[in-house]
Amino acid sequence: MSELFSSTRVAPGANDAGERLLSELVEHLRHNRTALRAQWARRITEAELFTAMTPEEIFTEVTSVYDNYVTVLETGSVGALGNYARDLSERIVVRGVQTDEILGIVLLLRDVLARSLFEKYQHDFELLERVLDVYEPAANRVASMVAISFVQERERIIRQQQEAIRELSTPVLQVREQLLILPIIGMLDSQRARQLTEQLLRAIRANRAKVVVIDITGVPTIDSTVANHLAQTVDASGLMGASVILTGMSSEIALTLVTLGLDLSKMNAVGDLQGGIEEAERLLGYEVSRACEHSRAGESPARPAAAHALPNGKVGRPG
Repeated sequence: MSELFSSTRVAPGANDAGERLLSELVEHLRHNRTALRAQWARRITEAELFTAMTPEEIFTEVTSVYDNYVTVLETGSVGALGNYARDLSERIVVRGVQTDEILGIVLLLRDVLARSLFEKYQHDFELLERVLDVYEPAANRVASMVAISFVQERERIIRQQQEAIRELSTPVLQVREQLLILPIIGMLDSQRARQLTEQLLRAIRANRAKVVVIDITGVPTIDSTVANHLAQTVDASGLMGASVILTGMSSEIALTLVTLGLDLSKMNAVGDLQGGIEEAERLLGYEVSRACEHSRAGESPARPAAAHALPNGKVGRPG
């Protein structure tokens, strides 16, 4: 007996009979392929399944599913079934097919094929019972494998999307040489905090950053676990040679940090992002002067000349 039925307990001598019935069953499904496939496609449409796909796409997938379904019934190969189920899931998940839809279409196919067997063997109920004993375990196994593969593929895509969203929501920006800014918006959980630290440390190394400004103006609150992780991020950045300036801290977050009794001596906090950037430039040796209050000779007072911020305490004006 094939892999698909290997777990089914059978009486002595039943194997050969089961194989013969299975071959007869497969031959019946192949001989009536066109009619059964059309009936199945019609029932899918009536049940309003696969609504994200065009009629042509539905027909293509219906044909593929039917042929592979019959092949799996014939071979009984669990490995082949798994490969087919994964391939099917990869194709249809990206089309917007939902979990209830894939379950619905597989169960509809099982029912369509079962009804065809009732019609074929309706005059011999004893034979019909033996045929169903062969068909039902295999059909249920196919349905289960396809459903599990679909759910796993869908979860994989969801994880990828969540990863992409997290990366977009925590961009590490280089605003000038050796200066990075990490603006954080939204809730911080432990997983996002770990990802944030990994991204930041990679950016520090790649950009040879000396100062990092972490702006948490858009973070409403943090829990104790995330607060500890934030302190560890500051320490880790220091080990890589970068000082961290924390800006935009709310009163709730400040109270959380103080209540936890964390060592705040290494945490340089500044009120807002602008102040944090100015402090970062000071640490880097830049001196920033405001626009001249008095215009140069022959220049309109409404357009004062701005000074350049230069390293090492030097100030330059545009030429």
